[in-house]
Amino acid sequence: MATARPLASATFLLAFAATALHAQDVVELPSRDRMIEPAFEEVYRVGVLDGESWEMFGRIRRVAFDAEGNLYVFDASDAMGSDLRVLVFDAAGGFTREFGSSGQGPGEFNRPAGFAVLRDGTVVVSDAGHGAYQVFDRSGVFQRMVRAGDEPGSTPGILGNVQPDPRGGAVFVGGYGRGPSIGFRLGGAGSAIAPPTSRPVMRIGLGDEVAQPDTVVDGWLPPRNELDLPTDVPAQLRDMMGGMSLPTQFEPRLLVGTLPDGGIVHSDSSAYALKVTPPGATEAARVIQRPLRPEPLTPEVRQEYEERVAAAREEAGQAAGAAGLRMMQFQRRGQGGNPTQTASFQLEQRYYHEVPVLRGLAVTWDSRIWVQRRGEFPESDGPIDVVTVGGDYVGTYATDATRMPDAFGPDGLAAFIELDDFDVARVVVRRLPADVR
Repeated sequence: MATARPLASATFLLAFAATALHAQDVVELPSRDRMIEPAFEEVYRVGVLDGESWEMFGRIRRVAFDAEGNLYVFDASDAMGSDLRVLVFDAAGGFTREFGSSGQGPGEFNRPAGFAVLRDGTVVVSDAGHGAYQVFDRSGVFQRMVRAGDEPGSTPGILGNVQPDPRGGAVFVGGYGRGPSIGFRLGGAGSAIAPPTSRPVMRIGLGDEVAQPDTVVDGWLPPRNELDLPTDVPAQLRDMMGGMSLPTQFEPRLLVGTLPDGGIVHSDSSAYALKVTPPGATEAARVIQRPLRPEPLTPEVRQEYEERVAAAREEAGQAAGAAGLRMMQFQRRGQGGNPTQTASFQLEQRYYHEVPVLRGLAVTWDSRIWVQRRGEFPESDGPIDVVTVGGDYVGTYATDATRMPDAFGPDGLAAFIELDDFDVARVVVRRLPADVR
């Protein structure tokens, strides 16, 4: 009897593990591409070189749709975007309204970072200068601010990647899209705190004065090393930057898409693995995989990459710098958002051990998942796969056949931010075929 108890316990544990394993559906997509053509119907385009103020864009930061098919263009004249304006066009491309101005007061933009449009037309702007999410109604009238928490680490901070909750009343923050992220968070007073151990995706309700984040996905964070700062960095900045870490080059991005029911699909590794988490769940219920492998980072791959980066910098008239070094710039801002201290220095560029398969991910209003794979070079975009949330493979757009849309909308609408032959920014709205929308 004494030996039977461990056996029974082990049997129970094995049965429990098998049940947990089967609770997560694993879907394997085919390895061979089935090519599809981008048979998109153009609906309208906006943006000209010379015309009315509402049709001349500067730097388009983001585009989005509401449930009526209205297009929202978040436009600024510079990269910081403090002079942000929001332009709204109806479903036929007709201009309807414009709102937004820079400033320190409520409803004025002070270093806007992220942008989202809820399906009812509510506009949400994450504003780093205010340390809050600013909420406007469908007419562009300011409603309220939802402040980030005052306690260090109590919120994910004011991030640039903000996605609307299709159910309304909230946004999702987290994930890093096409750009790298810095693996640290700052507290309410600007003091440094411990770096995170994961990459969370959080739901921020918009009904309270202070954000109460709820973690819906806890993405994997690749191991990172703390910054090895030069000795001439000012002491105050050194204290603030203590514990900071930077992503390695080619590190797997946290790619996030929001499903129409409020669920999340994400990818957080270098493999081809899409994890589908239903609304209200804490773990992925389905993993959609494809037998496409990451490319090992060889010395040859690294050298070719650094040569291309140096050539691109030279063509742009920038200082090429030494191979394998990364320029780091940091500013500490005081009240009003004005810089009080700055630092600029070079750090050794560190590399991930392999090049991930995926570079981008987005979800249509009808639950199709568009997946951007890497191209010929590690830093280039390649083919785009279209799959269903259930794991059915629709097909693949060849490299350069189409770009990933910058926004999806109702009834198959998709918006693309483009530059014409004179580098004039415009937005082209197209309608997608039924099988990929």
